[in-house]
Amino acid sequence: MIHKLRLGASASLLALIFLCLAWETFLAPLKPGGSLLMLKAAPLLLPLFGILRGQRYTYQWASMFILLYFIEGVVRSWADSGISATLALIEILLCLIFFCCAIFYAKLSRNRT
Repeated sequence: MIHKLRLGASASLLALIFLCLAWETFLAPLKPGGSLLMLKAAPLLLPLFGILRGQRYTYQWASMFILLYFIEGVVRSWADSGISATLALIEILLCLIFFCCAIFYAKLSRNRT
């Protein structure tokens, strides 16, 4: 079970990084040709290696950190239209998957460390 949670958190975090880059680079950028909003993917690199290594502390703080991206997805799904709103819904889904996997991983790995 813990292995599946770790895999789910890792996959959703990587997918969220690629989504943020693709969204602001070529899928639906604010400006034609891309925008500097693609840099919003950079903070997601901070927990990446800890998540991939299964470090419990990283799962704990990253589960709160990911809520910033969840909020952005909610706001943009409500305010944007077209493909940007669809990408925002995907962002929300990826954040929810990561959040659930991270909190359950942190809870279930408590006895292992």
